[in-house]
Amino acid sequence: KTGKLAGVEALVRWQHPKQGFVSPGAFIPAAEETGLIVPMGSWILEEACSQMYLWQQTFPQAENLMVSVNLSTKQFNQANLSEEVAEILEKTQLESQCLKLELTESAAMEDVNGTIEQLVKLKALNLKLSLDDFGTGYSSLSYLHQLPTDTLKVDQSFVGRMEEKSSEDGEIVKTIISLGHQLGMDVIAEGIEPA
Repeated sequence: KTGKLAGVEALVRWQHPKQGFVSPGAFIPAAEETGLIVPMGSWILEEACSQMYLWQQTFPQAENLMVSVNLSTKQFNQANLSEEVAEILEKTQLESQCLKLELTESAAMEDVNGTIEQLVKLKALNLKLSLDDFGTGYSSLSYLHQLPTDTLKVDQSFVGRMEEKSSEDGEIVKTIISLGHQLGMDVIAEGIEPA
């Protein structure tokens, strides 16, 4: 409502010296397949925290901004993830409440009990947690109240079709917003941006 910036999301991009811009869709699957996504994810998290801390020190109006960082499934499933995140926060000096970790709905539903256990460990660090790409067809509704998440991010496939006359996506988005708010969560619509 205020129009003020609430936070930023760290997104990895590759500017190749010879090929130019390489789409994440071209290199993230390869990183997942080879396992390089785990050290890459750690590097991204540390860079994002470090940059946010720098902005907060440089710009007084950025003092309470939050940085969101996506976790890959392999990174999320690491037994020592909460310890690694705590170390990165200590190293970069970023206050934990200024970090939001995002996990896709599909990744969260792979092993619900394991997901809940990992989220509880991360939540103990006093950071924020987000369920990304919400509504993409996985049956997480029955578990949603058990997941200690702070934010639902409505998948852009729904948001992008909201204004089509023949689309029921507007009603789906309204329902997700209502559900999120009933559970005490923030709700973010993905894809609200100029083409």
